[in-house]
Amino acid sequence: MKAARSTAALSLLLLLLLAGCAAPADAKHPAAPAPSVSVAASAAASAATGGGSPADPTDAAWAQLMTPMNEQAVALLSLAGQRAADPRIRGWAVRLRTAQNGELARLRPLLARMGLPDTNVHEGHDMPGMVTERDLERARAVEGRAFDRLFTALIRDHLRQSAQVSRSETESGTRPDAKRLATALVSARKAELTELDRLPGPAGDAG
Repeated sequence: MKAARSTAALSLLLLLLLAGCAAPADAKHPAAPAPSVSVAASAAASAATGGGSPADPTDAAWAQLMTPMNEQAVALLSLAGQRAADPRIRGWAVRLRTAQNGELARLRPLLARMGLPDTNVHEGHDMPGMVTERDLERARAVEGRAFDRLFTALIRDHLRQSAQVSRSETESGTRPDAKRLATALVSARKAELTELDRLPGPAGDAG
């Protein structure tokens, strides 16, 4: 039993490290709690109370990371669908927003089945691939090609990082339903990044 718990804890740690999850640098608040604490606590509480099907820590960490990542990306994609200067970028943003909302429609029930709340346990943490409120403010403040450049840089980072953590879930997760969704997401990200590279101007220039 101890070995099983240690393996689960290690898997969770590896997933969070790959996600680059860390508290924001703030000298006034150096002891801000790391999200791994809240993720592990949520999973443990679920198992203890019998809520849903108990969540493996790695599966819980992945689902509780991917949900807010997609939610924030959808907010950016909604802006791009209205503000992008190039109509091809606008059209791609609308299509990707639909796809990301489709993933959320599968992630939220997965959280419920694991007995986990549909809340952002990573709120306030600085992590790769997460579109922040500051990013959204920057996007609202620029127009034209400057918006297109900022948007494509942010969404590229989101797609790459969400693919990375989802690959970690396919390798370290234990729930079949979570691993199936993670596998589908990895495939989707590969196709989405390829399509992004084919877009004109700043999208294709990002490398």
